[in-house]
Order: sequence, then C-alpha cells, then structure tokens
Amino acid sequence: MSRLFGSVRARATLGATLVVAVALVAAGTAVVLSLRSNLTGEAGTQAERSARAVAAELAVRTPYDKLSGLDGDDGPVQIVDEDGRLVAASDDLERISGTATADVTPRPANPDGDDDDDDSDGDDSGDDSRGSDDSGESLEPGGIARETTFSNGSATIDGDAEDYRFAAVTVETHDRGRLTVHAGAPLAAEHSAVRTALTVMLIGFPLLLAVVAGVTWLVTGRALRPVEGIRREMAAITASEDLARRVPEPATHDEIARLARTTNETLAALEASVERQRSFVADASHELRSPIASLRTQLEVAAAHPELLDLEGAVEDTVRLQHLAADLLLLARLDAGERPAGARVDLAALAREEAAGRPGVTVDAEPAEVSGSRGQLGRVLANLLDNGRRHARERVTVTVRREGGSAVLAVADDGEGVAEADRERIFERFVRLDAARSRDDGGAGLGLAIARDVAVRHGGTLTAGAAPAGGALFELRLPLAGRE
Repeated sequence: MSRLFGSVRARATLGATLVVAVALVAAGTAVVLSLRSNLTGEAGTQAERSARAVAAELAVRTPYDKLSGLDGDDGPVQIVDEDGRLVAASDDLERISGTATADVTPRPANPDGDDDDDDSDGDDSGDDSRGSDDSGESLEPGGIARETTFSNGSATIDGDAEDYRFAAVTVETHDRGRLTVHAGAPLAAEHSAVRTALTVMLIGFPLLLAVVAGVTWLVTGRALRPVEGIRREMAAITASEDLARRVPEPATHDEIARLARTTNETLAALEASVERQRSFVADASHELRSPIASLRTQLEVAAAHPELLDLEGAVEDTVRLQHLAADLLLLARLDAGERPAGARVDLAALAREEAAGRPGVTVDAEPAEVSGSRGQLGRVLANLLDNGRRHARERVTVTVRREGGSAVLAVADDGEGVAEADRERIFERFVRLDAARSRDDGGAGLGLAIARDVAVRHGGTLTAGAAPAGGALFELRLPLAGRE
C-alpha cells in the first residue's frame, strides 16, 4: 500500500480526487442552501399573501365565520387578539406550533360569547382610536401593517401533519381592536426538493469522483509512461555500464521530453568524460613507460657493468619522469575541481620573474592584478614560454596590458606559427603536432592543456592565434582583481 501511494501517479490521482470532492461538497452545499432559501422564501410569500387576504377581510368588518381563509384549503390560519387569545382558526385545525399560541380552539373576546361582529354601545373605542404594532408602526382603524414577521413551525389539519412557513400580519379593526393574523404555507415542496437534491448528490458525487479518479489515473499513467521508459533505460545503462546507450525521447515538447534530452546530453557528456579519462590514463601510461623503461635499462646495465653507467642520461630521465608526474598530479587536481587560491597576483611582475634568465625573451608589461594562485599562473606562463622557445627562431615577446575589465597576457614568437585548423587541438592532452619530434625535445604534450585548464579555473580563457611577426600568439585573459 505504501509503495502504491508512493508513486506520482497515485498521488496525482488522490490529489485530483480530493480537490474535486471538496469542490463538489462546497458546490452541493451552496446549491442545497440556495434551493432551501428560495423555496422557503416562496412559501413565505404565499403565507404572507394568505395572511394579508384575511387581514383585508378583517379590516372591512367581515365576521369570523365569513372569512374565506379559514376553510383550511390554503393552509392553517390563526387570528389572535391583543391579549394573545385565539379568536378564530382554520376548520379542522388539530395541532399547531411556531405561532403566537398553540391553541386550536377559538375563545370569544367577551363573557357573552359574542364574536363582536356588530358594533356595541359599551365598546366603541376602536372607532376613533389609533394604535401601533410591535414594531412601532402607527395604524388607523382598518389599516394593515406593512411589516410581516415569519417563522417556521408545523400543524395538523384533519389528520395530516406538515411543516409550514408562517407569516404574521397585524391589522387594526374598527370593532375588534388589534388582531394578528398567522397564516401558513406548506414546506413540503422545499423538503421534497432538498431531499431530491441530496439524493442526486449522494448518488452522483461518488460516481463523478470515480470518473475523475479513473480519468486522472489513465491520463497521468499515459503522461508518465515516458518517465518509466527513461527509468528502465537508465537502470539498464547502470547495469551494463554502456554509456553509449541513450534514453528514449518522446515526440513531444513538454517537460518530460526536455528531461529525456537533458538526460541524453548528460550521458553524452559522461561518456565523453569517461573516454577522455581512459585516453588520459592510456596516454599517461604510455608516456611514463618510456622514461621508466630507459631508466631501468640504464640501471640494469650499470648493475652489470658499472663502468658503462650513463649518469647524465639517468638524471635526465629522472627529471623528465618527475616533471611528467608533477603534470599528471596537477591535471588530476584540476579535474577534481580544485579551486585556486584567492591571492592577488601582478601579471607584470610575474612575467618579468618567469622571463628572467631565458635568452631571447623580452617583456613589455603594465601592472595588472588578478586574483588566483601565483604558483598555477606562474606554471601557465612558464609553459607558454617553454612552448615559445621551442618554436621561435630568435625571440619571444611577452606583453601584459589592461583591456576593459580584463588583464591580457600575450606570448608571441617569430616561429612558423600554428595552422588555424590545429589552434584548438593543441590544447588537448598528449597532443604533439610534430610527430617526428622526440619526447626529449618536446615533452609529453601536457603543457598547453595544463595552461588552458588553469586559465578556465581562474575564470579566464587561453586562445591561440597568429602573431604579428608570423609566429604563434597565445593570449591569456583573466578578470582583473575585484572584477571576477
């Protein structure tokens, strides 16, 4: 179960279903409340219409037994006097609640049992007096209050019990004082509509949620199918260690297609890196084999014939082996992402220091400080000068200048130069353009590769071009200190 709900597909389906469920419940609640409010309002309007019809008859002195609204056809009606006594009610009214009184049997307003239908000599105060209803509204005799009060209750008429919406209207009569008419309208339509709506929701909502869950499950499954293909292919690549394989790229333009392309680009970069590492190890082994073999041969000869020991050659092979080991160690540190130190280095002073003691090297430099490792930058300059001296006819020129936010160190020679097609290849490791040149004269082909790697690690560039004198020109560009 935990594995099932740990999948993106299951979580997406569950999330979509929950969101739709909350939306449906909120919408259903709003619909039911609105429906109930509207139908209750309609029942209230009907009840008010009945109450005002009875009040209008009372205002024109209609006797209680002549009132048309007391037949019970339009709902229960009660008429209450100022003292809260029931003076008239619908026929066959058996029980009532929610009005001013629960009485269902009228009680006359005087001891003689008169309905006070006719004017009496002893009580004509209602002819000229003015009163006010509970809201403070002043009423003339025969006037009906504008305000209507509503309440909910129930009533039983001729054995049928129902819920009703009651409206209460006050009328000032000429002969019977102030009366309040309570008339009810049935809420059966409201209850029926609400029950129907709830039934539809209870049946329809689960079905709709099932449809939403099913559609979401299918859509997310279809959308995530390429991801599963990518995962399987990556698992196969990991198991086989075959970096030449690629994950399938869907023919879409969405995030999954971009993920597949990025994954393939990563695999391509990783494959190139591994191939470069293998080539580096193979070339390093080959380069190390020669001085080690030469040194071993000389030592074996010396062991058998001490008088034949070539001490100078052994020292040269040892020094060359030492330089090659140092180059390989530096390249390994650079490949591992070693960050240079943040010291300030004056390239002009560094150029003069490296050029000192080298015949044919001239320096034309203005102060230009950069941030980095003095040892590594000195190694770059030394490698460039060594390369220039090997190919120059007579002289090598070093210039340092400030250009915008960069310091530019240029090393130019007057040799034959580098063909344009080879100006990038010479920065590859173990590359020597002159295949006939011996390793003793030309080194292992790591100097320019180290120089470029150091330049990149310092946030700069190292490029090869043509010098004004016709030879090679190497330009090292580094950001000035404080402008990195």
